[in-house]
Amino acid sequence: MIKAGVIGATGYAGNELVRLLMQHPNVELKTLTSQRYIGKEFNEVYENYREINTLVCEEEDIEKMAEECDVVFLALPHGVAAKKVTEQILQKTVIIDFGADFRLQDVNDYEKWYDLPHEGKQLLKQAVYGLCEINREKIKGAKLIANPGCYTTCSILSLIPLLAEKLIDNKSIIIDAKSGVSGAGRGLVTGSLYCEANENMKAYKIASHRHTPEIEEQLSYIAKEKITLSFTPHLTPMNRGILATCYATLKQYVTEQDVRKAYEKWYAKEHFVRITKQGVFPETRWVKGSNFVDIGFTVDERTKRIIVIGAIDNLVKGAAGQAIQNMNIVFGLKEDTGLCQAPIFPA
Repeated sequence: MIKAGVIGATGYAGNELVRLLMQHPNVELKTLTSQRYIGKEFNEVYENYREINTLVCEEEDIEKMAEECDVVFLALPHGVAAKKVTEQILQKTVIIDFGADFRLQDVNDYEKWYDLPHEGKQLLKQAVYGLCEINREKIKGAKLIANPGCYTTCSILSLIPLLAEKLIDNKSIIIDAKSGVSGAGRGLVTGSLYCEANENMKAYKIASHRHTPEIEEQLSYIAKEKITLSFTPHLTPMNRGILATCYATLKQYVTEQDVRKAYEKWYAKEHFVRITKQGVFPETRWVKGSNFVDIGFTVDERTKRIIVIGAIDNLVKGAAGQAIQNMNIVFGLKEDTGLCQAPIFPA
């Protein structure tokens, strides 16, 4: 059994991780930590775990957890993991970080977009970006995995075949993405209050969202050239889900059949990537509660643009599910172990 610990277990992503780990046949959930709920049983924080999870939320001690756990998940905000993770800890356990501290290889980009000094830059060279569909071989045997962001997971997977097969003008990419309110976390934020978010949709952090350099960096690796794009996120009045609508100009003579061949080439063997049939487009309700990413597309012959739509559950494939997928790869398990749940509907 893989002994697992979760730091930050009582946030939305941490809670989803606990739920999925409890159903994993190869995992013993050993330690849960929380800043706000030290000494409380987990089922006192989330009543849905009544008589199911009686683990007590402990005060964080990452050194102790490294001694006792095979893998430690850090479900924490950016700027925290870089202060906690050390070479000594990585010698004892695998770290899977939900935050942004080890996602960007360019320290200058991190410090610019996150407005923080990077306190773990000495570990960046061994950090692996945990998007399983493109970094599977690097993830095997990795000790420090940077779990990708939710917007980035959906956007990158939606666009990879177009860039890899050189089907588009790489300077023409626009991503228009929507997120459910759980993407903002469980903290008390005015914009996430019911009266603020319900019956409303808004764009935010326009031309300044921190996932932009992450998307650009990973797509640049795929394209083998510097990618600069426009990314605009929106908050929508739903609990969970990401819908990313991506636009790009097709190169001359590229047809919709060429595009479909590219997506089938890249994702035919990917269990968690589902390409929709022609004329069918992804919806967040069809991936809710699952680790799937649904991708659909069409070609606008009038403008010669490709329009690609991707959908994920931001708390599963965009966070906890992807983290478990990474863990499965590291420990030599089938990637779908513990992640075989069908999407839930209605919900």
